[in-house]
Amino acid sequence: MSTPRKLRLGPLPRTESVKLTFSCTASLKADLDRYAALHAQAYGEAVDTMALIPHMLEAFMARDRGFRRVGPSSGVTSAKQRPDGQGEERRELDV
Repeated sequence: MSTPRKLRLGPLPRTESVKLTFSCTASLKADLDRYAALHAQAYGEAVDTMALIPHMLEAFMARDRGFRRVGPSSGVTSAKQRPDGQGEERRELDV
């Protein structure tokens, strides 16, 4: 077996468990499973495919120039104004 290459997504940090709900195509699921296998081979520790997704999304957003350019002061936030105009309306994201 050849020595695995370093992958763009490095070793995963230790984090608390989170609930993840995610739908994708069968081909994307197969690619994610393959990536998880390569990640385990590269870093010597098995990783659940679903555990990779939040880290991949985080890495993607960190490298997205358009997203970074907009920045946190753009007025785009995860909290919305309540319809009655009183404060923020909170919404949970099931990730």
